[in-house]
Amino acid sequence: MEEKLSEIEEYAKEKRIPIMMKDGIEFLCNYIKEHKIKRILEIGSAIGYSAIKMALVDKDIKIVTIERDKERYDEAIKNIDYFNLNEQIEIINGDAMNVSVDGMYDLIFIDASKGHNIDFFEKYQNNLNKNGVIITDNLSFHGLVEDECLIETKNQRGIVRKIKMFIDYLDNNKEFVTEYVAVGDRISISRRV
Repeated sequence: MEEKLSEIEEYAKEKRIPIMMKDGIEFLCNYIKEHKIKRILEIGSAIGYSAIKMALVDKDIKIVTIERDKERYDEAIKNIDYFNLNEQIEIINGDAMNVSVDGMYDLIFIDASKGHNIDFFEKYQNNLNKNGVIITDNLSFHGLVEDECLIETKNQRGIVRKIKMFIDYLDNNKEFVTEYVAVGDRISISRRV
């Protein structure tokens, strides 16, 4: 099992597919275990790595995950099949802004297009259980959010601007209180007031 997870990590590195950093996914899995989270909605499957790691925490966990990139979706299907997690993980191929998801979730995990964090948050917050949380990854964007001198491209500058807008949105959101955790690429944990 660990060997296959390492293979997925290597594949992601080779193909430059963004997956959660090791300490970030460890934190997330521990959080799921400690808070007895059972129903998870993930925005941005990539190749299924984080969904697999979260599902392996407990056999009673059910995950719905959305991925718009067909190639990554196909790779995620293969990886989920390998771990026999089809009963726990339902993966949807589509743009999260156009997909309709029913049901209520204990955790909504946003790890997709950084420019759409606010859109995803607003669209899916109504699918959050009363005591649920919305966790968002990549709020540091490899340190560029904290140190704009490191920005090399116009694209990076645009993403940093949108991440800062999202952080501002969270800080001023009257319905949710957010804490930031400096693990992985920095995550936020937002819960209803």
